[in-house]
Amino acid sequence: MTSSEQFLWWRGHHRDRSPDDRWTDIGEDAFQEDEHRTHGRHRLPGPVPEWAEDLLRIARAAFIADKYVRRARAGDRWTRHIHLSVPVTEYERWRSEAVHHQLAGLLQILTGDLWNMEFRPLTGHQVNDAMVFPDAPRASEVALFSGGLDSISWAAARSRSADSRPLLLVMFREIGLLRLQKRVYKAVEELSASRPVTLLQMSQTPRGDGSGLRLETSSRTRGLLYAAGAIRAAAAHGVATVHIPENGQLALNPPLTPARSAACSTRSVHPRTLSHLNAVVGAVGEGSGAVSVINPWAQLTKGEVCARGRDAGLARSDLEATLSCGKPPTRRSGGPPIANCGVCFPCLVRRSGLLHAHGADATQYETDPWAIDPRSVRGTDWRALQRWLLGRYTLTDVLTDTPLPPGTDPVAAFDLIERGRGELVRLLAPREPSCQADQKPSMTVLA
Repeated sequence: MTSSEQFLWWRGHHRDRSPDDRWTDIGEDAFQEDEHRTHGRHRLPGPVPEWAEDLLRIARAAFIADKYVRRARAGDRWTRHIHLSVPVTEYERWRSEAVHHQLAGLLQILTGDLWNMEFRPLTGHQVNDAMVFPDAPRASEVALFSGGLDSISWAAARSRSADSRPLLLVMFREIGLLRLQKRVYKAVEELSASRPVTLLQMSQTPRGDGSGLRLETSSRTRGLLYAAGAIRAAAAHGVATVHIPENGQLALNPPLTPARSAACSTRSVHPRTLSHLNAVVGAVGEGSGAVSVINPWAQLTKGEVCARGRDAGLARSDLEATLSCGKPPTRRSGGPPIANCGVCFPCLVRRSGLLHAHGADATQYETDPWAIDPRSVRGTDWRALQRWLLGRYTLTDVLTDTPLPPGTDPVAAFDLIERGRGELVRLLAPREPSCQADQKPSMTVLA
């Protein structure tokens, strides 16, 4: 064992303790929310298959491991070697070499770390069954719903479909932003003419680990936890597909600088990530209603997604009420009660998308990128974006970051990124927030 290796043992029940002092015990008490929030209080029309419960348990364990093992302690201050032992009900399925290979690949793509997953039979533990209501209507579609532009646009489009069965939206609560998420959901609910739209709320707030130290700030496994929650709900509803709406531009998330390559940029909805996730679910859920995960916006830029939301009937104010920020100011100690900072990379992509769809963006941002000090740390993403837009981007760049899965057309991926670059370049001209689309961008790069 090296100093960079960390061993975490997810407890199956109160007597299920780790075998030696290498292991750190973790469990459901690592979350602020009671286990009933994810297992016992959600109205589901049918039982949850055991493989889906296992997947959610694994995702929760990986999320806590991701938060408790700090990158600062790694030799390169990033890459960790995490050993994680999780009890599962479908032990024979999870212990197969194929599942291990796909799951290790999935976690490595997400986090950039080395993961050694160990499974053991779950014994002596009674899962808190979901409250099953057999007479409740079964949803025909399930989608993740974050309260962002991509998810509201997809939900709005599907809420208008000619389907009498419900559209189920699975939402994980964002700390300090629940009111905004519910306001965005209300816009979709009011838009729906005849199709029922229902909301399944979940939470994932970790407690401290008792050390008094700040938890790891990166959280690359959060997307897996969200997907596992939606997969669990879909399995209970008998729905074969979970939609994770993310514009293809950010799903590919090309690095703005070499330092942001691979897992140094978020890859939660990258095509290769979803390929690994679907391989895992297909293997463990085979014969018992496996669920596949797809990104319905995989071929669209942010601006094209915003246009779809507009065409589905969402008002510009509905789109502007959404959350895009990677570091919302309202969460910062002493920060203003504003959801979007305006200068992080997701906010910059958001700005370009709204300008593309509406020619203007009246979102209340904390800061405008063209108004910040060129040497400010807060301008890091803005400076990186300018240099990236003014540099060459080639098909080789698409292929050499995170490899695309077999069957993915790299030329289509390149064309998608080029269209996204065309939207982003409009931000290079200093402008007022309400500036119209006919302004020509300045190509000056800040030093």
